Amino acid sequence: MSEFEKILGSYQIRINHKLEGLLPSDDSILANAMRYSVLNGGKRLRPILAYLTGELNDTEAEYIDTLASSLELIHCYSLIHDDLPAMDDDELRRGNPTTHKKFDEATAILAGDALQPLAFELISTIKTTDRNKVQMINSLSKACGYLGMVGGQIKDINSKQIKDVESLDSMHSEKTGRLIQASIETAGILSGLSPSDIESLKEYGGKIGLAFQIQDDIIDIESPASVSGKDQGSDIGKDKTTYPSLVGLEASKVRAHELSKDAKKILQPINKNTDNLAMLADYIVSRKA
Repeated sequence: MSEFEKILGSYQIRINHKLEGLLPSDDSILANAMRYSVLNGGKRLRPILAYLTGELNDTEAEYIDTLASSLELIHCYSLIHDDLPAMDDDELRRGNPTTHKKFDEATAILAGDALQPLAFELISTIKTTDRNKVQMINSLSKACGYLGMVGGQIKDINSKQIKDVESLDSMHSEKTGRLIQASIETAGILSGLSPSDIESLKEYGGKIGLAFQIQDDIIDIESPASVSGKDQGSDIGKDKTTYPSLVGLEASKVRAHELSKDAKKILQPINKNTDNLAMLADYIVSRKA
């Protein structure tokens, strides 16, 4: 295990501990479904981005922990809904039955519905200025909505209609990239980074967000369920338009690495130690799950 992977692992442990204490702990079916969906593993990329951005200005640990938790709750809510029969109809997530398979469809929908407002409630509790809170909520709301995850999801459902790379990039940027950018932007706001640095970091986030989704498309083909935690060939089975289906597997790998390289270049003018963010860009396109 590399030193950077150890850093990622330490942040994963940290966010898991925080999430464990934030989720409802009663024995109701809704609480159990929420905990199952959130505490069921995962890469924790969005919290890690918040932590790595927070590192740039030594942000108060308690505050960045709360923001990181909020970001992961939003992501988990989106995964629950993404897996539903009306959406991707997936049976495996993170190597385990999806929430609607473990419980039932109605409970899964409501678990996702409960996680989303909890995320915004958490942001409202962070001890920062009202201006910062409003800006963070605004950023996250936009990332989730019509021009973000939800807009990207409807394009994904209808992806058979996508016939060109530009349209595919737009779908991936909305469905995946916007929340990744918001993870960086909200952490930058909370950390007191300059507007110019935040804009550069958002541009970096856009590059790695697209690279992340292309790598996911590659993993869908190359990694078995025992490695990826998801059904291998799921996208192919649903006849979805992906990078490999549009431009081929090798060209997809080239594109992902180009985006990673571009992301690292964007970091260079920032007068902070961005080494870990640069290593994350490499990690995103080398992972197998």
